[in-house]
Amino acid sequence: MVRIEKWIFLVLCLLSAPGLVVADTASVFRKADNVMATGDLQGAAALLIGIPSPDQGGDVAPFVRSRMQMARIFHAMGDYDAAMAACREVLDPYPQNVEAANFLRSLERETLPAYILFFKDAWMFLPALLKGAVMTLTLVLVTMVVSPIGGLLIALGRISRIPPLSGLCWFIIWFFRGTPLLLQLFFIYYGLPSLGITLKPLTAALLGLGINYSAYLAEIIRGGIESIDDGQMEAAKAIGMTYGQAMRRVIVPQTYKRLIPPMGNEFIALIKDTALVSTIAMVELMRAADQMFNAYFNINVLILAACIYLLFTTVFTFCFETLERRVGVYEKR
Repeated sequence: MVRIEKWIFLVLCLLSAPGLVVADTASVFRKADNVMATGDLQGAAALLIGIPSPDQGGDVAPFVRSRMQMARIFHAMGDYDAAMAACREVLDPYPQNVEAANFLRSLERETLPAYILFFKDAWMFLPALLKGAVMTLTLVLVTMVVSPIGGLLIALGRISRIPPLSGLCWFIIWFFRGTPLLLQLFFIYYGLPSLGITLKPLTAALLGLGINYSAYLAEIIRGGIESIDDGQMEAAKAIGMTYGQAMRRVIVPQTYKRLIPPMGNEFIALIKDTALVSTIAMVELMRAADQMFNAYFNINVLILAACIYLLFTTVFTFCFETLERRVGVYEKR
């Protein structure tokens, strides 16, 4: 009822407009622009409605332009019904008009309740996001397997009494902890080809993440090893163990429960750091979200990506907390 009254008002405004020549569409558009510049949106719409539908074989451009401009005016006024009616005026005779169809679709989306709109977006975006999430999870799990081994080897080399080996491991820790992970990924993927070494994006990402986190874990593991009382090593040697046997059977096993909290923290950070591999053409969760956001300019895709990241970090946090309790990391006082 309100929409009918609005159209009647516009027709009356049209009839009362002095000196309006409907056939002179260019003049109508100029007048509408001038009226709109004054802030009188209804007056501009009243002028535009005077441009009729063309006869068969006539020029359809002025009619389509007027109705689409009316639709945008009504949208700015918050009258979605009138805006959709203007779009349908175009689509009824010209159903293939892409501009009117897209604008009508966007108007219909805006009239939906927020929760329904979010679920519709989730249904559309989740398949691509989940595909990227699988790649993110792959990077995390592989790095979680590789970096503790690399970190242990670097830590053992760091505390060894062989100066060249200790110096090399110190340099690895110093370099990879002292430079940004993003720079390391750039060098591995974009810099190594100049040296004749070309790697695939996945290989470069795993190599960069593996070495970087091995360097960080090396210091955590070294701190855990050196926190064990010196008497443990002396006792092991007293019963005939070599240095290697003492480290393998006595010292390193005692460091496990001390290493779980800081290592768990590093792996939680790893989940978020995997977003950096999007810069070397890896289509993981962050890159998938970025591509869809640039295509649709829909903030819901970023909300969904954030929810997936939170889900991953929550699951990993719960797993590490459970593991801490199992190995007795928090001893009862």
